[in-house]
Amino acid sequence: MAIRAYLLLTITAISWAGNAIAGKLAAGHISPALLTSGRWLVAFVVLLPFALPHVRREWPIIAKNLPFLAVMGIVGFTIFNNLLYLALNHTSAINVTIEQASMPLVVFLANFLLFGQRISRGQIIGFLMTLVGVATVASNGNLYNLLSLDVGYGDALLLLAVVFYGAYTVALRWMPKLHWLSIITTLAAAAFIGSLPFTLAESITDNLLLPDTRGWLTLLYAAIFPSILAQVFYIKGNQLIGGNRAGLFFNLVPVFGTLFAVLLLGEHLKMFHLIALVLVIGGIMLAEHKAAGRRTASVPDNKSGSRP
Repeated sequence: MAIRAYLLLTITAISWAGNAIAGKLAAGHISPALLTSGRWLVAFVVLLPFALPHVRREWPIIAKNLPFLAVMGIVGFTIFNNLLYLALNHTSAINVTIEQASMPLVVFLANFLLFGQRISRGQIIGFLMTLVGVATVASNGNLYNLLSLDVGYGDALLLLAVVFYGAYTVALRWMPKLHWLSIITTLAAAAFIGSLPFTLAESITDNLLLPDTRGWLTLLYAAIFPSILAQVFYIKGNQLIGGNRAGLFFNLVPVFGTLFAVLLLGEHLKMFHLIALVLVIGGIMLAEHKAAGRRTASVPDNKSGSRP
């Protein structure tokens, strides 16, 4: 079970790392909100024929939980991706992928604040390491910039996106017992509908940019890999090993993302990126090591959003 989860979550990390690269490639070729609307519309159309029998059978459960599912789709899919793509118009793909790795920190802190999950001294040290690493990237390698709140606009948007997706991850524990196709299709529909006001706002403010060839290609990539495969694998990974442990696979996003950014985008890897990468991944690994030790000594990990 664990090996299957690790494989699914590794593919998820590769897809999400590729999403950051696609978002960077899309800058200037399709506007961020339109990219978000387009990817979820395509994903919904692709999924619906396969999901329709399950949706019909499970509609009473879906209808009962529709407000929750709608919020999950809007928070985890619409708002997160809008902020991610907008951030990539203002900062590098390397910055985005490293900062995304702070996601487990948000999950751990939310579990502590909302559910009273205890935090050990080792976890606190790990959290601080992660914060320093993220702050290093957000301040462009100069922590003194933080004293004057001189944080890049794109980096600030990305960190806000991380908070939203962290909330989505924590809330997966309340996902109703549905077939995975019912879940992902319902969330995709909610994400598309929830994205329309943002796309309308782009149009009203003359920021709407219709896709060219590169824009269409990035939209299709985002619709198939991050939108369908990665989301399904992430949900299934959560079911198999729990939200905290699944969230740790975000550690692989900056590794793959940095590699892709250097090889595919020609971005320059600077020393402060490497230092931040070590701090972020090392901090999260330390925090999880302490958490895993405590779970082994006490009770099994709560499999957030788990379903039989």
